[in-house]
Order: sequence, then structure tokens, then C-alpha cells
Amino acid sequence: MTPSETDAAFQQLYRAEQGRLLRYFSRKVGPDEAADLTQEVFIRLLRSGAFERIETPGAYLMRSACNLLIDRARRKMRAQSISCPFEDGRDAPVPPEQAWRIEEVDARRIYRRAVLAMPRRTRRIFLMHRLTDKTYCEIAEELGIADKSVDYHMMRALAQCRRAMTSINAPSRSAPASAAKSSRSGLPSAAP
Repeated sequence: MTPSETDAAFQQLYRAEQGRLLRYFSRKVGPDEAADLTQEVFIRLLRSGAFERIETPGAYLMRSACNLLIDRARRKMRAQSISCPFEDGRDAPVPPEQAWRIEEVDARRIYRRAVLAMPRRTRRIFLMHRLTDKTYCEIAEELGIADKSVDYHMMRALAQCRRAMTSINAPSRSAPASAAKSSRSGLPSAAP
């Protein structure tokens, strides 16, 4: 076939099949998109270069129309599966629980050392208050001491615990301070 004969044959096929494809797409996707999809089927036929070789172009166009709808549905499925809404609670970064457990074990160990390092009476008062939930008045009555003494021992115990716990969080702060003190006093520093 010459190019002009091919062009004439294609125009004749277009006039014959365009109405049928338009009705097919109108039933499947609605009249708004039917004209665009009909055009797409004919464009696919031209691009494939198979127009001159096919024996039943009407059947070829219907199969192409069906494939176009399948491709379109697959694209929509992929687009829906890719879009994933962001939820603050679900997608927020989660802190490492293992690290927290390790820090908890370290803190308990340091806390225990601090309590064991307290003077005996201070430790006893502190543990009576913390473990048995006794009030200062109840402790004072049980030990036969003044309320102010219980208050003094509790403040002393809490200060010791606070010092021990802050030494965990800021070991680098205390090292330079001690190095600065020893250099001001003229004594050699113990730090390397």
C-alpha cells in the first residue's frame, strides 16, 4: 500500500469504528473520558505500525480498547498503593527502648551506691520515707527525734542522690572544672 492508500484506509476505519469505541468507553468509564480513550486507541494502532498487517482491524481495536482500560486500572491501583497518608502517631520516630533499659540499669546502680554511701541514720530515715511511705512526723515519732532532724536527714539524702545522678549526665562538665582548679592552684593536673 502507498502512503495515500494507507491514509485513506485508516480514515475509513476511523469513521467505521469510532462510534462503536465511543459507545464502549461511555459504558465503561462514562461519556467525559470516552472521546479521549477512543482517540488513544487509534493512536496506539498508528504507533504500533500494525495497521497494514492486521486482517480484522475492528477486532484489533476492541482488544486494544480493552487493554487500554486494563492499563488504566493498573495505573490507578499503583497510584493508590503508593500514596500513603502520614499519621503523626504511627509514623513518628520511636526512641530506642533498649538504650532506655541500659540507662535505667545504670541509674539504679548509681542510685543504690548513693544510698549505701549515706550515713547510717540518714539512710534509715530516707528508706523509711521512700520505701514505707511514712511521713516525717511518723518517722520522728518512731525514732524519737525532732521533725526538723528528719527534714535535715532527708535533705541531706536527696542532695547526695542528686549529686550522684547528675554525675551520670554531665561527666564531661566536671572534668574540665577540676582541671581548671588544679591549674589555678599550681598543682599538676591528674587528667592526661
